[in-house]
Amino acid sequence: MPQPVLSRRSLNRATLARQLLLERSGLDTLAAVEHLLGLQAQTPHSWYVGLWSRLVDFDPLVVGRALESHRLVRIAVMRSTIHLVSARDAVMMRPVVQAVTDRARHAFGSRWQGLDLDTVAEASRELLERRPLSFAELGSELHKTWPDHDVQALGQVARMKLALVQTPPRGVWGKSGLARHTTIESWLPELADAERIPRGTEAVDEMVLRYFGAFGPASVHDLQAWCGLTRLREVVERLRARLSAFRDEDGTELFDLPDAARPHADTPAPVRFLYDYDNVLLSYANRSRMTGYDTAVLGSAKNGILPNLVLVDGMVSAAWALSRTEDSATIDVSLLGPVSAAHRQQLSEEGVALARFLAPDSSAVDVRMVDSTPSVLRAGAE
Repeated sequence: MPQPVLSRRSLNRATLARQLLLERSGLDTLAAVEHLLGLQAQTPHSWYVGLWSRLVDFDPLVVGRALESHRLVRIAVMRSTIHLVSARDAVMMRPVVQAVTDRARHAFGSRWQGLDLDTVAEASRELLERRPLSFAELGSELHKTWPDHDVQALGQVARMKLALVQTPPRGVWGKSGLARHTTIESWLPELADAERIPRGTEAVDEMVLRYFGAFGPASVHDLQAWCGLTRLREVVERLRARLSAFRDEDGTELFDLPDAARPHADTPAPVRFLYDYDNVLLSYANRSRMTGYDTAVLGSAKNGILPNLVLVDGMVSAAWALSRTEDSATIDVSLLGPVSAAHRQQLSEEGVALARFLAPDSSAVDVRMVDSTPSVLRAGAE
């Protein structure tokens, strides 16, 4: 029997629904983060916008308290990049993606020559479990024992070999601090050996099924782009009986949970402001469901930082930035093409709300729209 074909617009609406972007969700923050399988969060605070755009009455202070109480953690998981995940998911997912982290060996191979990495890792563990350290601080301590190796390379051994949590106050709304780390075993001792948390094959299967729940319908290549792992075709085949299969307009096979939401392609989609590393754009090999621009070149932006983007009718249609003075805040919106008057009104209303969220002490907030295409974007979907 032929597999149903899903249009790009149908995939777009399904993605928006799963990502809580079709309408804001009433889920509490912890439940939302678990549903989303985490948010990419290597920046201290920009990812808060991702939660603000997805949740009703979002309170960033709740997230800060959850980080400080160890219910949420920031840890390198998918693509070996810092994500905000629940404590349970950190313990479940981190061992699964160890193979991605192992690739760091290639970046530091020559600088690690002559080191017994396991010995350095255990020395790092002892230091990090005494008190959280930055990689520079850790490297300096290790350098006392291994003076023939450079500080940076020594500090990075722990990043590859150990599961490290980035500790507060880094990442807490309204606070700042160096990026310091400790081990997941030290930070979450009650969960490190918890029997109720899936391990091994069971953990892999749960991750794959939950990916399709949060991002589906999606292909095997999309799944691999999300987590950074390879050779997941065999996992999907093992789980095929628990999945529904479709095709996209190009004939690529897509997988999904049978009962997951797949709204009609004509379902209205509101304007949504994304943050610089929003998962909705970084979790697919083929991003054409969300954008007609080649986001592969976004890294050419200043300092390699991705721009904040805006969805209009579900598609990337603008970039935004916040500018502030002593008593005012303005959201500058750079439109990438024609936008209807109704959508301009939505952009203005949503932008004002975002400005108030980001700058609650400002006495005046505004939205400025410019009809221009940022040079960091070029036509042509990935």
